[in-house]
Amino acid sequence: MDEIIENFIRYITARKGASVNTELSYRRDLKKLVAFAKDKGIDSVSEIDGKCLSDYIDHLGQAGLSASTISRNIASIKTFYHYLLQKELVSEDISLSLKAPKVEKKAPGILTDEQIEALLSAPSGNNPKEIRDKAMLELLYATGIRVSELITLKVNDLNMQMSLIMCRGSRNERVIPFGREARKALSKYMTETRDQILGDKESEVLFVNMSGEPMSRQGFWKLIKSYSKKAGVDGDITPHTLRHSFAAHLVKNGADLHSVQEMLGHSDISTTQMYARLVSSRLRDVYDRADPRKL
Repeated sequence: MDEIIENFIRYITARKGASVNTELSYRRDLKKLVAFAKDKGIDSVSEIDGKCLSDYIDHLGQAGLSASTISRNIASIKTFYHYLLQKELVSEDISLSLKAPKVEKKAPGILTDEQIEALLSAPSGNNPKEIRDKAMLELLYATGIRVSELITLKVNDLNMQMSLIMCRGSRNERVIPFGREARKALSKYMTETRDQILGDKESEVLFVNMSGEPMSRQGFWKLIKSYSKKAGVDGDITPHTLRHSFAAHLVKNGADLHSVQEMLGHSDISTTQMYARLVSSRLRDVYDRADPRKL
């Protein structure tokens, strides 16, 4: 069974372009299933039946795994069985009966106006690193783009004259405006700092690390954690927190949901409507706490 798993991993890498992290996830999930089956005296994939799969999912739940982790395992098994059926290694897809547990979606973390101001003011130094960091944070909040989109922006994607960026996401391209503060921070970075950081190197990437190479996701995550701590902003602050805050603040200030959808690159308006519900809920909480008849 181990050999079949490795063949499957090679298949999804070659045909589907799976990332290294996806490969590791599939391999880990499927090897745990194989170990469970072997404990039951099962030595080949053709011997695994629907009851074995069902018992395995129950086993994951009894082990205390979260609903999201169990759902991921089920997704791995379903993809694996689709491959097995395609390669005629099994006669039927017994994974079809597996049902993923309901995953409770948490409301996204939203920063207050005061927290945003503190975070964006945290890189206050006049050295190249803090000038660059200020520009990145300001642009991220001003546009609501994903961190993956931020770190892959090219210099040619930036239109300073019109205060626009061309964001080339995985699903679509979209033009997003940015405001005065982001423009000021970007101008300082472009005119005073970027060439200094690059030195003798050349790069078409807009934001580079202090070695003149493209910024990594991990590098930016460390950056935002550091400035959150400096700003005294508590909680698990991530780059996506700025994206959520951008959207919620636009909706709170009366922005049209379809416009917000377009800027965020959401394919479905229902995803964007989450921010309207969130803002409405928070306003209700504020009213309930401040209701004059309760004071």
